[in-house]
Amino acid sequence: MTEAVRHSLDDLLAIMARLRDPQGGCPWDLQQDFSTIAPYTIEEAYEVADAIDRKDWHDLRDELGDLLLQVVFHAQMAKEAGLFEFADVADAISDKMVRRHPHVFGDESYEDLDAQKQAWDDIKSAERAARGEQHDDSALAGISRGLPEWKRSLKLQERAAKVGFDWPDEQPVLDKLLEEVEEVRAEFVQGRDKERLQDEIGDVLFVVANLARHAGVDFSQALRHANTKFERRFRHMEQLAREEGRPLPERGLTEQEALWQKAKRADKPAA
Repeated sequence: MTEAVRHSLDDLLAIMARLRDPQGGCPWDLQQDFSTIAPYTIEEAYEVADAIDRKDWHDLRDELGDLLLQVVFHAQMAKEAGLFEFADVADAISDKMVRRHPHVFGDESYEDLDAQKQAWDDIKSAERAARGEQHDDSALAGISRGLPEWKRSLKLQERAAKVGFDWPDEQPVLDKLLEEVEEVRAEFVQGRDKERLQDEIGDVLFVVANLARHAGVDFSQALRHANTKFERRFRHMEQLAREEGRPLPERGLTEQEALWQKAKRADKPAA
C-alpha cells in the first residue's frame, strides 16, 4: 500500500505561488488583493475559535490549515509587490517573541503575572518609539483600531482599569446597564432618531462588554454560545412545526412562540 504523501510548508508556499502564477494560475486567486482577502482572514480566525469551542480537534486541524493559508496568501501577494515574503514574516515574529520574553530567552525575571504584563506593555511602547511613532503617553496608547469593536471595547476598559478608572465590582455595572437600557427605551418613545439610537445602543453594548469583563466571562465565547443555543432551539421549532404538518412560515407569532417555549423546555445545553 502506497504511503500517503505528507506536504511541507515549502509545498504550501509553492502551491500558493502556482495559484497566483499569471500563466496558468487560478483566475479567482489572481483577482485578489490584500483588501479582498482580509475578510477571509478574519473569518478563518473565527472558525478556528469555533472549532476549539466545539472541541472538534479534527476540524481544528483543518481550520488552522485554512488560517495558515491566509498568511501564505498575503505573503505571496507581498512578495509579488516586492514588499516582503513569508520568510520575512517568520523572521519578524520569531524576533518579536524573543524580544518580548526576556524572562524566557534572557536573564529578566518578574515577581508575578501582573509585572510580566506591564513589562510586555513597556516593551511594546519601546518598539513603537523605535519605529519613530509619535509619542502617546495615554493609558490607551497602542490599542489597534483594526480589532473587532467588542474586542477593542475590552482593551479600552482594561487599560482604563489599570489606572484605577473602573467600578469596584459588578453591581454598579449592572446598575449602569439598566440605566443605559432605559435611555434606549426613552429614545424609542421620543422619536426613534437613528443617530441617537445608535449612540444609546452603543452605550448598552459597551456596558455589556464591561459586565462580561467583571464576570470573567469571554465576551466572544458567550455570544457564540448564545448563537449556538438560538440556532439549536430554532431548528427544533422548525422540526416540531413540520411534524405537526404546518411549517413555521405558515404560523403566526403566537403559535411560533408556543413552539419556541416547547423547544426551549426540551433543550439540553451542550456539555
